[in-house]
Formats: sequence, structure tokens, C-alpha cells
Amino acid sequence: MHPTPSTQINRLLADWGRGNQDAREALIPLVYEELRRLARHRLWHERPDHTLQSAALVNEAYLRLVHQEAPQWQNRAHFFGVAAQLMRHILVDHARKHLAAKRGAGAPRLSFDPEIALPQKPEVDLVALDTALNKLAALDPQQSRLIELRFFAGLSIEETAVVLGVSPATVKREWAIARAWLRREMSKDAWK
Repeated sequence: MHPTPSTQINRLLADWGRGNQDAREALIPLVYEELRRLARHRLWHERPDHTLQSAALVNEAYLRLVHQEAPQWQNRAHFFGVAAQLMRHILVDHARKHLAAKRGAGAPRLSFDPEIALPQKPEVDLVALDTALNKLAALDPQQSRLIELRFFAGLSIEETAVVLGVSPATVKREWAIARAWLRREMSKDAWK
């Protein structure tokens, strides 16, 4: 009987964490398509003229992931959660560079999923979103991480619960609170 892809990924992540570079190499084909799906999901919400392609986003995130010294991956969900965090940073860095290149002519915008869309505002400034998430992290790091996992990684309630080490009920409750805070915070910025 062959192990399920999730079980195989978890085993390879654990082996990689123990320094097995062959495990890291065997992991690439198993996670690459999922990383591409995450990247396509994130970039689908970008403005139409966005210059960063999903393959470039995946490659940059993967390079940052594999250059970590003996990472201690908890499981597949933890790995993809870290990948989502890296994609967030890459997208924000890209947005900041784009903004600097335009000399402040306007930050790149990212459309929200309907679950966290701001009322009467289908797009949000990615740099402003990053600022809001950093502010939320200072107030409640877990809620900030939850938004990151759900929004940037597209993780389910259950997968997010595994990464955060809490129950799905806690994730649902915290998700509602964090979304409300983010809507309020982003609405403040819209009036500045």
C-alpha cells in the first residue's frame, strides 16, 4: 500500500528537518503544483497588468523555503502556511518596488476574496493590507497569522486549525473577529 500524498509529504518534511537533502529534493514534485495553485489563487486577485507571474512567485517562495537551515516542519499544513507567509512578503515587496518605480503614483491593488471583501471596495492596497496585518500582529499575533493563512495560503478552517494548534471552532470564532477588525482598519485607511 502506497502512502497518501499528505502522509508522504509529512514524512519528507520530517526527514528534511533532520537534514536529509534527498528528502528535500523528493518533496519538490509533490508540493510544486500545490504551491502553483496557491500562487495562481493569489495572483488571480491582482490587477490585470500585474507583472509578477505565478511561476516566478512559486520559484521565489520555494527558493526561500529550501534555503532554511534544517527547518522543523510540523506537517504539510505548516509548510504551506510558511509558504503563504513568504508569498505575502514577496507580493508586498513587489508592490512596494512597483510603487517606488511609479514615484507614488498608486500602489498595486489586490482584490479580496468575497469572505473578507471590504464593503463597497472590491480592491485593497496590498501595502496597506500588509500594514494593517502588521498592526494586528502587534495586537493579536494569532489573528494576524490566521488572516495570512486563510487569505494568502487559502487554507481551510481545518488546515488553519492544524497550523495554529487550535480547534476548528476557535479558528471560526477568531476568523470572524479578525475579519471584522481588518474591515474596520482598512475602512479607516480609505478615508485618509
